[in-house]
Amino acid sequence: MTEIKSTSARDLIKDLGALLGDVIRDQHGEALFTAIEAIRAESVREYRGQAPRGATVSLLDSLELDQTLVFIHGFCVFSQLANLADDYASRIQTVRQDPLALLNSGSGRTAADIHRVLSHMVIAPILTAHPTEVRRKSVLDREAAIADTLAANLDPLDGRDVRLERLRRDIRLLWQTRVLRGERIEVADEIANVASVLGRSFLKEMPNLIRRLERRLGQPLPGILRVGSWVGGDRDGNPFVNAQTLRLAVMSHASLLLGSFLDEVHQLGSELSISTELTSVTADLAHLATTGHDSSPHRADEPYRQALRGIYARLAATYQVVTGRAPARTTELVAAPYSNPHEFITDLDIVGQSLRAHAAGDVADGRLARLITGVKVFGFHFAQMELRQNSDVHERTLGELLAAAGLEADYKGLDEAARILLLRSQWRSPRTLSTPYAAYSAETLKELEVFKQAAALRQAIGPDVLRRVIVSKTDSVSDLLEVALLLKEGGLFTPDAAAPGPQIAIAPLFETIADLQASEDIMRTWLNLPEVSAGRAAGHRVQEVMIGYSDSNKDGGYLTANWEVRGAIGRLVRLGQELGVTMRFFHGRGGSIGRGGGSSRDAIAALPAGAIESGLSVTEQGEVIASKYGHPDSARVSLETLVGASLEAALLPADAVQEEALARIMPRLSELAFKAYRGLVYDTPDFARYFHQSTPLKEIVDLKIGSRPAARTASGRIEDLRAIPWVFSWSQARVNLPGWYGFGSAIAGFEKDMGATGMADLSALYRSSPYFANLVSNIEMVMAKANLDIARRYSELVDDQAMAQAIFGRIEAEWHLTLKALEQVTGRSELVGNNPALAHSISLRMPYLDPLNLLQVKLIRQLRAGQDGDQAETLKRGIQLTINGISAGLRNTG
Repeated sequence: MTEIKSTSARDLIKDLGALLGDVIRDQHGEALFTAIEAIRAESVREYRGQAPRGATVSLLDSLELDQTLVFIHGFCVFSQLANLADDYASRIQTVRQDPLALLNSGSGRTAADIHRVLSHMVIAPILTAHPTEVRRKSVLDREAAIADTLAANLDPLDGRDVRLERLRRDIRLLWQTRVLRGERIEVADEIANVASVLGRSFLKEMPNLIRRLERRLGQPLPGILRVGSWVGGDRDGNPFVNAQTLRLAVMSHASLLLGSFLDEVHQLGSELSISTELTSVTADLAHLATTGHDSSPHRADEPYRQALRGIYARLAATYQVVTGRAPARTTELVAAPYSNPHEFITDLDIVGQSLRAHAAGDVADGRLARLITGVKVFGFHFAQMELRQNSDVHERTLGELLAAAGLEADYKGLDEAARILLLRSQWRSPRTLSTPYAAYSAETLKELEVFKQAAALRQAIGPDVLRRVIVSKTDSVSDLLEVALLLKEGGLFTPDAAAPGPQIAIAPLFETIADLQASEDIMRTWLNLPEVSAGRAAGHRVQEVMIGYSDSNKDGGYLTANWEVRGAIGRLVRLGQELGVTMRFFHGRGGSIGRGGGSSRDAIAALPAGAIESGLSVTEQGEVIASKYGHPDSARVSLETLVGASLEAALLPADAVQEEALARIMPRLSELAFKAYRGLVYDTPDFARYFHQSTPLKEIVDLKIGSRPAARTASGRIEDLRAIPWVFSWSQARVNLPGWYGFGSAIAGFEKDMGATGMADLSALYRSSPYFANLVSNIEMVMAKANLDIARRYSELVDDQAMAQAIFGRIEAEWHLTLKALEQVTGRSELVGNNPALAHSISLRMPYLDPLNLLQVKLIRQLRAGQDGDQAETLKRGIQLTINGISAGLRNTG
């Protein structure tokens, strides 16, 4: 019988794999299990160089199609179990990073220093629905059950046996749970997925972290953390997001949160059985107890329970008003709803003050204090919703409104200066542009309704429910002015005579290389507009700016995008200092290196001086949400990492020598990398055709993993493809091109330029600069997960093999150039040689991924050769299963 022997990642993976083997043997028989095990063993031998290349392929070819599907399913589930084992082992074997470690480091920082820095920060993970999470929610739920079983505290006498049986049962349920979606996921499903993570992890872990920080510092810090969501409000390229999905998302979050608060108040009522026969209460508590109207003689001497009965009734009425339905646990007591969270906190504070005044301060610091912190952090809304739309849509909408109002028939034809004058005049005008008597297009009506719904939600739940609108593809000041006027149309404008302006922050999103380079000029003009300056004078001194890592990478390659992002942030920080504006940055990062992924701690440490002093927002998307926040323990570590890294970055001074070296070296590296990347991706004839045919892009699009289309248009051009499928496809084909291409050419070119001193300068920069070390480390990681031999097999799917071999030859040449460059810069011959844990994890996973890639290529070739009926559907299912398995094994794929 299988036993769980260890909590090390290696042993735990073996143990879970053995349990999976038991499940496969039970359901599919000894013969198929033996065949699968033989392929597994041969793949491991081949990966280690102990078997001839291609040995695994012959065994895979011996499988019948139905056996192939079982094999793929087995390796997919194994990758999922390996992830769970890795996460569990890292949680229990690694000492958690103390977010306040600087207090203990002898750096001379006092608690007052730390509090002063943190009190100016707002740190916000923003959950998004970008479709790189290929797993169904049902599969995620089964994985969560296994994680809970691994983490469960069991009776030491029978814990091992109980855990073993639970794990076998959990793995059997995972094995028998359908992996693929039958229908494309809808926005409502994405909203439900986010709500599940919010309730499972953020609800407790975010307030808990704040409580730990406050205890260490001895002062309150309720405003440092918040969580946000784009799901239901991000309309950029998603025709299915509208006013209704916005309302659904907000109400989903609010009902979940208020329901939890009701449960906590109910539990407090059970807990606080304090009798006035044994202690006294404050006058405020005595008065609050009368609002409970509790006539039960059994509670006549229990004023806390009476008070909490009244609080529960008011909160239940609030739930009814906000959600439009009664809570699960009703009350016969009729009470007025709370008009805002502050009223609720006031009542809870009365309870706490009475407890502290009568020798029960430790009781007040338990469940009650946690509840109060939760209300301060989440209000009545839970996650702050955000709106996002492409500036082109805003332009069309404003153009139509202006034309219908008789103010400008050809807004699109105006130059930028004329647009700014026109839009500024409408900013100051007391009238709105829209009228119920005009015949607007469906797009314009949809946009107006979204802003009106946003205003209604803020009125119903409070202003914190929606505080920011993101303007995608910002490349001019008019892009921001257009949004200001649309907010005005929706009723989200303050008609103050001295400083009229939007009630919601307008944040530009700079995405392409050109937009990043122009960002300082755009923001200087925007911030110096009299209307914006007036708002600043009225106290609105924070300007939020979103930086896009995905499209800039697709536009210019990893190295250039990385450098341009850092340069834009640095210039905007200096602009803010010049104008007296606090710049707060929103980092639009994905899970993959090609979309800004990698270590959050290292990425924050690599930011330029001043970039983190007011905090940050960062997108969490796709499979990263489950990895970082799917389990409460993981969420705790992830949140602590954000806080700790932000604190260190804000407190530790910038190194002037490092910055000078970066300024001297990086522009030339960026120029060389940009030339190499653009030369391949945009200047090579037929490269788009090569990409479409040599990766499973079409099959990914058919996978039903997101509600948003994969491309902005049907042109087939790389420019019009979204960054997510661009990166996801390259990772599936094991090329990972967006994460490394151009680096080798840049290093070789720099060395040629500088002669003997060039490589010495680069090696010194790697050793001294957190920024450059992080950049190189990320490239190492993405190269370690790639496989050029497998990538070559994908190139054989291209119908024009002469073209394919020419393009793949260039990729291969840059690959070897990059390997050489990494060895020269780091002084190591092994990729990720400075990270043994990562190297070990990769070595364990690759023998299970390589066969999935080989089968994916085989099945794609058969499907594209022309199949119909049941055979075609079976092949599609097999391909989609391999996509799941490869994604799970690589983890950071999107």
